[in-house]
Amino acid sequence: MATRVDLSTWPRADQFRFFRSYDRPHYATSVRLDMSHVMRMKADHGLSPYRAALFAIGAGIHGVPELLMRFRGDVVWAHDGVELSFTVPTPAGSFNYAYLPFDPDFSRFDQMAQAEIARAAAETQLDANNGDRDDLAYLSCMPWLDYTSINNALSGPDDCIPRVSWGKIVPKGSGFEMAMTLEVHHALVDGAQVGAFFQIVQEALLGLSAEN
Repeated sequence: MATRVDLSTWPRADQFRFFRSYDRPHYATSVRLDMSHVMRMKADHGLSPYRAALFAIGAGIHGVPELLMRFRGDVVWAHDGVELSFTVPTPAGSFNYAYLPFDPDFSRFDQMAQAEIARAAAETQLDANNGDRDDLAYLSCMPWLDYTSINNALSGPDDCIPRVSWGKIVPKGSGFEMAMTLEVHHALVDGAQVGAFFQIVQEALLGLSAEN
């Protein structure tokens, strides 16, 4: 479900119109996240850091209303929720796209994620979004690299679907950390919302337990 945003009362209407005129309206922000708790949970309970990251990103996307907004022409829509579209490696050495609704219960989400990852890995078609849907967030993992910055392929200045990337988990002092990047359209998302996203993601990673 999506609700049309009334631009006459939306506080960001001026910013929306301003950045809609840009040829390059996207920006990407990378941060370092504390993964020490996740790695302890992996050692003690077999937690998958990959699926933990998917869950935390889903929490961050759904915890910031602006990250659920999309525009079609000059009309802004606010989705109630979006699916996480992420890359899954295949046995042939390529990748396919998976599509997963977010569930705030980690146990249920984790079960759905395992099933969807297995399904996508077995597919023979890429199953990419052809542009018909905007109720998505695009996710991709770069587990080979402890990168410092990254940006994504974009279809053009009207592409307003957020992208989230994350990298290799590496030792940091007595714990672990990981790079994560959020790339957004400035017509819909400002720095305050980017900061809120990363705060929710970090809290979700720190809040995982064997009972969730």
